[in-house]
Amino acid sequence: METAEAAREKMENAKVAMSEFIGTAKSRITNPVIQRRFILIIVCVALLLDNMLYMVIVPIIPDYLRSIGAWNDTDTTIVSSFDNVTNTTVNTTIESHGGSRNEDFYIGILFASKAIVQLLINPFSGTIIDRIGYDIPMVIGLSILFVATTIFACGTSYGVLFFARSMQGVGSAFADTSGLAMIADRFQVESERTKALGIALAFISFGCLVAPPFGGVLYEFVGKKMPFVTLALVAVLDGFLLLFVIKPYSERRWQMPKGTPIYKLITDPYIAVAAGALSMSNVSLAFLEPTISIWMEDTMSAVSWQTGIIWLPAFIPHVIGVIMTVKFAARYPHYQWLYAAIGLVVIGICTFIVPACETFGVLIIPLCGICYGIALVDTSLLPTLGFLVDVRHVPVYGSVYAIADISYCVAYAIGPVLAGQIVQSLGFTNLNIMIGVFNIAYAPILIVLRKVYDLKPREFEDTVLLTEEPATGLYDAVKAEAKREAKEGDRYYVNHNAFRMHKVNGNIPNGNLVDSDDASSTDSRNFGTPVGNASRPDDNIRRFVAQQQGYGSLSEQED
Repeated sequence: METAEAAREKMENAKVAMSEFIGTAKSRITNPVIQRRFILIIVCVALLLDNMLYMVIVPIIPDYLRSIGAWNDTDTTIVSSFDNVTNTTVNTTIESHGGSRNEDFYIGILFASKAIVQLLINPFSGTIIDRIGYDIPMVIGLSILFVATTIFACGTSYGVLFFARSMQGVGSAFADTSGLAMIADRFQVESERTKALGIALAFISFGCLVAPPFGGVLYEFVGKKMPFVTLALVAVLDGFLLLFVIKPYSERRWQMPKGTPIYKLITDPYIAVAAGALSMSNVSLAFLEPTISIWMEDTMSAVSWQTGIIWLPAFIPHVIGVIMTVKFAARYPHYQWLYAAIGLVVIGICTFIVPACETFGVLIIPLCGICYGIALVDTSLLPTLGFLVDVRHVPVYGSVYAIADISYCVAYAIGPVLAGQIVQSLGFTNLNIMIGVFNIAYAPILIVLRKVYDLKPREFEDTVLLTEEPATGLYDAVKAEAKREAKEGDRYYVNHNAFRMHKVNGNIPNGNLVDSDDASSTDSRNFGTPVGNASRPDDNIRRFVAQQQGYGSLSEQED
């Protein structure tokens, strides 16, 4: 009997402790500062997942398709019935080269399909994000990425893998755009926004650079399914964390102001210049990644492990570039355009050096320089896009970061398709020279952005209640209401029954607000009587709040 009662008491204590733990966790999660950190973690994991899935197929899919005989139907070009030995040898050689060309072409199309589909979906995803908020599109994107990753794990034919790659483009259009927009929305202070976006970019770089060796090792020792199953589990965990922390089905998404359409944003010259720089900086990666492995094998007799990890050391300078840009942007925010221009010049110079490298160790140096330059450009211009929306448009960020995503997709859509053709017709050296010239030539155009951070935010009367931070106390609430009422010059009086205050005619300087019980004011019903000795609005508000029960005197420092 005592044992049963003791067990029951332990059970009750456990329930109480669990309820207290859950209550404490909920209160901490609803804290704005803690929630912003969780949101940053969720977005960074989503970006890491998407970019790992983008690059993890590089060492897996070509070998896997060759092993299952996926090119048997496309390899046969000539079937000879001659018995002559010489003719048979010639025909076999033609078949081999034809199959190789077909394989390269179809692999390039498979790799580029994700960026092409993402490029087509981004205008629609940006508009949807602006209308319904950032949370639900993130859930949609993670769900689609989970399905695409699962199909990659189970697919056994070129058509199925092509479908999975294209589906990944749809998921990325929602997850990447909503993730970057969510960071810009939650981190309104420019220095904090730059730092948060820099952290997100570091995760993007880490995903792109670590995915090939990650996928190659697991594919070699465990099999094709294991890398994709691991990434699918990451997508599920990130989705559940998003549902638990942000609660996407709250009413907040319906309170968002109406954002600027994407076609108007893309015609903004400042946004267009920044988006062009983002695309130009990523052209080097998009064109070198599918071609540098073959060039290394031909020029320096590189083995497979060298071609697989050639980009991995570049992660360190990329992170260094992000940190440096964040530090400089916090101290000198007006020179963001200059940091990006320096990044483009660094990329151009390093691409000139790449063809001159003759050993594996020397080649790492210019590739690290390229990634360092990309870090400067991305970390400078992504926060600038959010700031441009703040000061020139409605501060809703879905469409502007859809434009940024489109900029990346343009480079990665044409890179895998055109890079091989350019190398075959012009050579690897000329390809790098072209990339370098275009990057350096684009750098001076960024001088257009030199006055961006001198712009003043625009006021939108219909959205001010939705975009301003809510008041946190009685004094803040009264002061915020006073500021809003002071802007209404066409109305004579707005009666505040709760605070017993009135707005005086616009003829009074600064739209002063006067307490109806103040001895210096006239009777509130005498609309036309001027007030000769009305004090400043802040003084009246402070005096009124100080008279209320529970509030002491307010000093000037509390304003």
